[in-house]
Amino acid sequence: MTANDRGYLEIVAHYEACLARHGDNHRGVDWPRADDAEIRYQIMLGLIPPQPRAQVRLLDFGCGAGHLLEYIGRRGLTGLEYHGLDLSSRFVDLCRRKFPDVSFIQVDVLDPATALPEFDYVVMNGVFTEKRSLTYDQMWSYVQNLLCAVWPSARRGLAFNVMSSHVDSERAELFHLPCDALAAFLKAKLSRHWLIRQDYGLYEYTAYVYREPNR
Repeated sequence: MTANDRGYLEIVAHYEACLARHGDNHRGVDWPRADDAEIRYQIMLGLIPPQPRAQVRLLDFGCGAGHLLEYIGRRGLTGLEYHGLDLSSRFVDLCRRKFPDVSFIQVDVLDPATALPEFDYVVMNGVFTEKRSLTYDQMWSYVQNLLCAVWPSARRGLAFNVMSSHVDSERAELFHLPCDALAAFLKAKLSRHWLIRQDYGLYEYTAYVYREPNR
């Protein structure tokens, strides 16, 4: 799925409806439990070495209401130069009001006219967990196209999560992606230096993809 198809705008509309219904909280970005959302922020930041030797330029892709930035502040994490990006102007406007001194951009990276700057790391939390009424093939095409568009801007690595296919039952509106399908894609299109985390107790997994071996 490309920018010409734009079926993925249904996903954006879904999140905007959640924000309108529930406000600026975990349910406003469609995470059912606040504690689980906190775990996801921790796992996303696990992509980055715990003691980087220099300031890290981080892109929160699909930043929503800026809750990852709030998590960074609560934890007192330093050494991160945070930037936010979202396709939704409603979420970006909200973030700019909340954090007027932080860079937030509203852009569709699948638009061929878009030139995304470089960052050390890119995290994509919740960007690929919902598919709504899209078919599996439509969503999988969107995921591949978006990752290929974002990867050139990640100097060191990126992280993203999807719903696991190793569950008792799959929900039709969520995107459950088999690990072997993802592994074949990552090796062919992005990098052979990757790992998958499904050790944090949620019905999903997170992929870390690196430019170089993560030693």
